[in-house]
Amino acid sequence: MTRKGYYGEYGGQFVPELLMPAINEVTEAFNKYKEDPPFKSELKDLFDNYANRPSMLYYAKNMSEDLGGAQIYLKREDLNHTGAHKINNVLGQALIAKKMGKTRLIAETGAGQHGVATATAAALFGMEAEIFMGKEDTERQALNVYRMELLGAKVHAVTTETQVLKDAVNATFQDWTKRIDDTFYVLGSAVGPYPFPEMVKYFQSVISEEARRQFLEMTGKLPDAVIAAVGGGSNAIGAFAKFIDDAEVELIGVEAAGKGVKTDQTAATMALGSKGVFHGMKSQFLQSADGQIDPVYSISAGLDYPGIGPEHVYLKDIHRATYVPITDDEAVDAFEYIAKTEGVIAAIESAHAVAYAMKLAPKMRKDQQIMVNLSGRGDKDVAAISRYKGVDIHE
Repeated sequence: MTRKGYYGEYGGQFVPELLMPAINEVTEAFNKYKEDPPFKSELKDLFDNYANRPSMLYYAKNMSEDLGGAQIYLKREDLNHTGAHKINNVLGQALIAKKMGKTRLIAETGAGQHGVATATAAALFGMEAEIFMGKEDTERQALNVYRMELLGAKVHAVTTETQVLKDAVNATFQDWTKRIDDTFYVLGSAVGPYPFPEMVKYFQSVISEEARRQFLEMTGKLPDAVIAAVGGGSNAIGAFAKFIDDAEVELIGVEAAGKGVKTDQTAATMALGSKGVFHGMKSQFLQSADGQIDPVYSISAGLDYPGIGPEHVYLKDIHRATYVPITDDEAVDAFEYIAKTEGVIAAIESAHAVAYAMKLAPKMRKDQQIMVNLSGRGDKDVAAISRYKGVDIHE
């Protein structure tokens, strides 16, 4: 951060006065516990013995040979408990909530992975959980809705506006204003008012902390490029965090182009967005000339967010990271390719990152290395992808 709560000109705390006491309480708790040795020890124990960390750095030999360029390594966040990177951040935030004496967790979710992780942590810690999910996403990800309910959470289908992730975030903030005393908002992405972008980065940076060490142990050098899918930006900021100071490591965020950046069916915030204030932060958003947030589209329910975390915009501005769009078709091709080539069914979000690696690797030398952050597993997507391909299966 360049000053408290800001990354260059982005970030801040643009929230109603009503929420400031809650935001301040969370900020104080985060700043206290992130430096607290017993807290850090308890979190490490949860990571190691509950979440199945460290996650594997896997050499994708078949892909590397088939694509004929750089050596490709997959950071296997899909092997974490609950099947995605989301658990890293949720265990950290839920542990803070518990230490604060909160008894109820609330969260927004898009694809449902963050909702599942929040419901999981609530079950583990004996807390209530209520999850807000756009109605359209509840239909696309019906399996994850039931999974959350199975874990004891109550799921609210949000029917306002476009009925997707941004509307779920709005609904969760509204709920928080009504029950500040006993409730903690577990924000799932590196977005929102400070301290959320910083807190999510802090807990997700375990990804790059491990990967940096694993690369040095396995290959004796750092990767030449790190590739991660970007919606709000939590898995990407986690994958980038410990490499930011390594100037020789190229950082690449891959956003959802949907039907293409030249269509209105897209979620490519970096390619098409402009500066604005939304969801409590100054960042870049897909919006009209008068500042109305645009409807967004992606085949991936985890990437159809009309904004991006403030640190990502800052990293782009200072030319430390680049952001590229990948279409639905390219992501689906990559989803099928990695399954057939490596025997890995990746989340459709992660398949966006795989798709860009498929383009980049052949342009690089054989002695170069790429890390793809495989942010989640794709069980949740199989039915939706089959429908996309015109195959009617009944779950």
